[in-house]
Amino acid sequence: MKFINHLMFILPLMAILLGLEFYLVFERTTNNYETTLTEDYRILVVSKTPLELEFFQDLNEHIITTIEIERKGIVSNVAEGISKDNANAILNALPYFYNIGLDAYLETSEIEKIKQTLESNHYIKRVETFGSSHSSNYKLFSFIKLILEVFILFMTVVSLFLIMKQMEIWKYAHKERMQIMETFGAPMMLRSGVLFRVAFFDAIIATICVSILFFYIKYSWASQSGIDMIVKNRDVLFQASDIMVLFISAIVIVILAVYSVVFSSKGVED
Repeated sequence: MKFINHLMFILPLMAILLGLEFYLVFERTTNNYETTLTEDYRILVVSKTPLELEFFQDLNEHIITTIEIERKGIVSNVAEGISKDNANAILNALPYFYNIGLDAYLETSEIEKIKQTLESNHYIKRVETFGSSHSSNYKLFSFIKLILEVFILFMTVVSLFLIMKQMEIWKYAHKERMQIMETFGAPMMLRSGVLFRVAFFDAIIATICVSILFFYIKYSWASQSGIDMIVKNRDVLFQASDIMVLFISAIVIVILAVYSVVFSSKGVED
C-alpha cells in the first residue's frame, strides 16, 4: 500500500518533469534549427549601383552579411556564342545582385518591413524575400510550439491536482502525529516535516527516473531513430544542467503542494 501511495505521487510529478524537459529539449532543438534556417535564408536585392554592407546596415539593423552575385557568371550563361563586345555591353547593362543575410529568424511582418525599407531606397531596383516559403516555415514552427506549450500546461495542471490529492492522503495518514505536535505548540513547518520528508524522497526518485529516460534517449535511441533533425541535434537532447533544473522544479512543486494542503485547513482536523 505504501508503494502505491508513493507511486501515485511519483507518476504525476514525473509527468510534470517530463513536460518540462521536453520543453527544454524542444527550445534548444528549435533554436539550433532556427539558426540553420537563418544562415540558409537570404533576401535577394537588385541594385542600380555597387553597394557595401554598411549601406544595407544603415537601412536595417538585422542585416549582417551581403554576398554579391558575380555578374560575369550570369553573362557567360546567357551570352554564350556572342562577341566579346556584345558580352561586355550586356555586362555593363546588368544591375548588381546581392544576397542579404539576417541576424535572426524573423517574423513575416519583420521581413516585410525590411523589404519595404529596401525598396524605398532609390539605389535599389527590386527586392525578393521568398515570403511564401518563409511564412510557411515560420507559421509551422509557431503552431508546433503553441501546441506543445498548451499540452505541457494542461498536463502540469492535471498532475498538480493529483499531487495535491495524494498529499492530502498523506496528511490524514499522519494526522495523529501532526495533531500531537500541534497540541504541544509545534510550528507548522515542524508539524509538516513528515510530509516534506516523504515528498522530498519521491522528488529525488522522479528526478532520477526522468534523467535516466532522457539519458537513454540521447545516447541510445537518438542515434537509431533515423530522424535527421534529432540525430543532428543529439547533443541538446539532454544536458547535465537539466538534472539540477528538474530537481529544483520538483522541490518547488513539493513545497507548493505541501503548503497548499496545510493551509487548506487550520491545523489537522479530526
